[in-house]
Amino acid sequence: MTIIDYGSTPPVAALNPSSERKAHLANYRRVYRSSETAAVQDMDEADALRQYLQAYDALDTAHVVVKARDVETSFDLKIRNEDVAAFCKRHGDRFIGFAGVDPLKGMEALRELEYAVRELKLKGLNIQCFENRIAINDPRLYPLYAKCIELDIPVNLHCSINFSTQSLMRYGHPLQLDEVMVHFPELRVIASPPGWPWVQELVGVAWRHPNVHIGLVAVRPKYLNVAHSGYEPLMQYGNTVLQDRIIFGSAWPMQPVSRAVEEIEALPLKDAVKRKWLHDNAKSVLRL
Repeated sequence: MTIIDYGSTPPVAALNPSSERKAHLANYRRVYRSSETAAVQDMDEADALRQYLQAYDALDTAHVVVKARDVETSFDLKIRNEDVAAFCKRHGDRFIGFAGVDPLKGMEALRELEYAVRELKLKGLNIQCFENRIAINDPRLYPLYAKCIELDIPVNLHCSINFSTQSLMRYGHPLQLDEVMVHFPELRVIASPPGWPWVQELVGVAWRHPNVHIGLVAVRPKYLNVAHSGYEPLMQYGNTVLQDRIIFGSAWPMQPVSRAVEEIEALPLKDAVKRKWLHDNAKSVLRL
């Protein structure tokens, strides 16, 4: 089955800052240690990149989304739009880049987003609100939401628990997204990861707002079929009223891509729904 991976970080230095520069994310390495160990082998960059590209060849991958990120004001970290654009250009149409801008930079962020889309040809905006230490409905984000509508691009919003002990959980609460969508109903949103421990709230927001999609990113798909995991509503609603709104993303290297795809294929979903989750829904929201 052809897939689109909505979230992946290629193993190249420009897109992988050192652990010192990502100190605020250190607790993620504890939480995801076993899954990352299964995904990543110890090898030099050239071999790692070759293996990474071959893995997507083996999976019949149509597209892979690679996201920039700018949290300089809060944590002095930036994955540059230029570097994401350069990787996508170097490795062909399979790779699609999302821009990252820092909403705390005001007009500079707006100008950078416009440049990233119009000149660098990036296809969306990535905002990790917990890393900016602002809520999804913070007024400082509203000009960026309006600009996304003007540029006709989707925005990826972290909409779940985060594991950084240098930020707050509440920055990712889905009910904040509901307020944004009331103000910006034309905004195309991919909320990812999918809301834990507020999965039902996110399902409610997506059911209310047809432009809200749920990115099944950085979550082992098998847990959607595990009782009391908290993810069960995604199975029920993702197989029915929200079947057109669930989008697969591995978040590699946080888990092996092939294992994540196999776990979706093993879920008790209708075959047509599996195709939507793995490919068709992403194709639609990304306007491919």
